[in-house]
Amino acid sequence: MVKSSRISGFYKQGVKERVGKIVELAGLTSEDAKTLSTGLSIEQADQMTENVIGTYNQPFGVALNFLINGKDYIVPMATEEPSVIAAASNAAKIVRECGGFSTKSTFPIMIGQIQLTAIGNHENARELILAEKNDLIRKANELDPVLVKFGGGLRDVKVRILDSIIGKLLVVHLHVDVRDAMGANAVNTMCEALAPRLEEITGGKVYLRIISNYAIERLARAKAVVSKDVLGGEEVVDGIIACYALADADVYRAATHNKGIMNGITAVVLATGNDTRAVEAGAHSYASRSGVYKPLSIYRKNADEDLECEIELPVAVGLVGGATKTHPTARTAVKILGVESASELSEVLAAVGLAQNLAALKALSTEGIQRGHMELHARNIAVLAGAKGDDVSRIAFKMVEEKAIRVDRAKELLNK
Repeated sequence: MVKSSRISGFYKQGVKERVGKIVELAGLTSEDAKTLSTGLSIEQADQMTENVIGTYNQPFGVALNFLINGKDYIVPMATEEPSVIAAASNAAKIVRECGGFSTKSTFPIMIGQIQLTAIGNHENARELILAEKNDLIRKANELDPVLVKFGGGLRDVKVRILDSIIGKLLVVHLHVDVRDAMGANAVNTMCEALAPRLEEITGGKVYLRIISNYAIERLARAKAVVSKDVLGGEEVVDGIIACYALADADVYRAATHNKGIMNGITAVVLATGNDTRAVEAGAHSYASRSGVYKPLSIYRKNADEDLECEIELPVAVGLVGGATKTHPTARTAVKILGVESASELSEVLAAVGLAQNLAALKALSTEGIQRGHMELHARNIAVLAGAKGDDVSRIAFKMVEEKAIRVDRAKELLNK
């Protein structure tokens, strides 16, 4: 556990100095530190996926200032998008001054689906399956004694009857406590194993048997109350709520609102070697649970005219198995973060998503989103034009000053 994630002037230091500071604070070994620059070897990559011809690197940074449930976190983030890490750090600093984030999460329950077709009487088939629930649970848990040993396993069996384009379908849901795993392997194994038995019970035919990424039983929540004085006054609070109101009323804005939330969450999910697609799919599905696509976060003003903000979304992540254990940089990222369970990781992700969203809404309601984003984007343009060393900063500064952030202008400045 780090003593503090509040590191003054961190962004002004060189890469070597930043790495040294994180090594010190997170208690990393020299081998851990090495992975931050060497990343994944071609040999390791060849063991992880098919037809490997190389590796692809993303910028890897850390967001600072996060205080969550009274604990400090240095948050690793892998992202190519300018301003994401800075925005998360700045919002976390604001929330920190007001007591930090409070978070909680539900049990790590993932849902597996087994689809049954060619059923004569669907209601009767449902009753037959539910009558065998205890035996199904026993049979499934025998498949994974290690998961059961650590307190997990199949917890419940539910049956749904759905209308579809091919007629009525019977869908069996397995609710599996996957503990510190993301859970896909454990859940899919149980679905495969129980499929023949369900065919025997119902006389039907099984097709699909796989995990659902709509992890509605595995939710993470984060909240914060931010003083109007820290934000910059009541007008800023009103502006943030006005921006949120548009997202709540309009799917065009809601999509961008939630994309901003996922800017932060996905960067941490990627850094820790978790499944970005699963988390993204679950989040956007959850945003549509009412039948209308809505923001994942909520903003309101309390009796003291301060800003209350909160977020809730499904977060299917793990600390065991998959790339989290096989990717060397992902292992180092988990060490830097210092989380001890998948549930704790999901809560950190919720807090990061809320921080990212708060930073965006504050910028949109005040100076606009482009200012901070363009300052960083200008550096990329300068590099693209061929600038190196100190010229990158000088040319970027000049383009921002002129409000002309273009490759042709960067080249003109470079030639001068």
